Amino acid sequence: MAKTDRKLRLVLSGYYGFRNSGDEAVLLSILNALEQAGEDHGVFVEPIVLSGDPTWTARQYGVWSVPRMKLREVREAIGASDGVISGGGSLLQDATGLGSIPYYLGILEMARWARKPSFIYAQGIGPVKRRMFGPFIARAMRKASYVSVRDAESAALLAGFGVPEDRVAVVPDPVMGLPLPSVGGGAELRGAAGAGGAAAVAPRADAGAAGADGAADAGAGRREGAAAAGEAEARGGGTDRPPLVGVSVRFWRGDRSDLDRIAAALAALARERPVRLRFLPFHEGADEDASRYVIERLGAAAAMAEIAPAHDAPQEMLREIDRCDLLVGMRLHSLIYAANREVPLLGLSYDPKIDQFLHRLGDRAIGTVDAIDLQHFAAKAVQFIEDPAQWRIDHYSAIRRLKEEAAVPAQRIVEACLELRGR
Repeated sequence: MAKTDRKLRLVLSGYYGFRNSGDEAVLLSILNALEQAGEDHGVFVEPIVLSGDPTWTARQYGVWSVPRMKLREVREAIGASDGVISGGGSLLQDATGLGSIPYYLGILEMARWARKPSFIYAQGIGPVKRRMFGPFIARAMRKASYVSVRDAESAALLAGFGVPEDRVAVVPDPVMGLPLPSVGGGAELRGAAGAGGAAAVAPRADAGAAGADGAADAGAGRREGAAAAGEAEARGGGTDRPPLVGVSVRFWRGDRSDLDRIAAALAALARERPVRLRFLPFHEGADEDASRYVIERLGAAAAMAEIAPAHDAPQEMLREIDRCDLLVGMRLHSLIYAANREVPLLGLSYDPKIDQFLHRLGDRAIGTVDAIDLQHFAAKAVQFIEDPAQWRIDHYSAIRRLKEEAAVPAQRIVEACLELRGR
């Protein structure tokens, strides 16, 4: 970007620095969007990321980072900033324990004490099982200078807490704007997503721009990334290779019956047609263990199963999914990555956020942690593998809209900061 003496320093609060691919993708997407928004408004945006591993975060993204649990350093960072961004991700929820909501509301309260504006960036609100949290969440939303959530259900939950509907914008998850790394580039790529520009919304070539109009010709060729790096060759779906099915699983039920059902569903698919199953761990350690658990229960299909590396760099996992012919996912961001790259997907629901994202695509979950129809699962998977172009045509408009809108919060936040400063 052009040099400028104008600078905005913004603190980013989220579940960052824990090497969870989904949350790291959220952070990278926000960093890209803020950089582009700053460039659009002639200002340099300097992020300060609150992280569980600030040394790693600083090295990974080239940003200033401070320990998220060292309150003195957090307070100093907020005091030196022009505002605090909370999000994205599912921060204000109590499904994973009692600590998340008080922590993230506490960061917002520290911003208020420091007389700094606060901004809610594409958060997924809830579930909130304990009603005592409602008034505190509502107060933080009313005090924020800008509030955006990633689905209508989150907006409805805030409305139920008493937050005026006109204060809440419903926007896509920021990861819908994340680009593939450029050829030879790394995960540190910054600003390439643009603000919903052509690079962020270009469709896969085999879907064709005609997909938005329902045209019959799905076109030929591949998407822009494949031609650059020869990735079509790396994918499993060549003429003499079985289709590549990406699989994202996680531990959820204590008795592991959900993973047993997923193993049975994948085995049913493998009986219908040969496939290569590539398990994609989004959370290092735990997801690898969950993947091994499923593979051990695949029977004969285990011979065609493998586990990908748990990539630190979000865009490398995005590239993994870009190579797939189908994505079967429990993890929310595995589904978002697939939609981003226009890879046909089947979602397995363990949390309302899965259903909410699928609803925005015009889809429903193929199964849940409590039930999967094995025959229906296998039939749908085969359908999507054999006719991916139709899936892309059917979903083109929804995906294009989500990509175009993904950077809106960054634009609004930079505009708000400049207005508060008096430009």
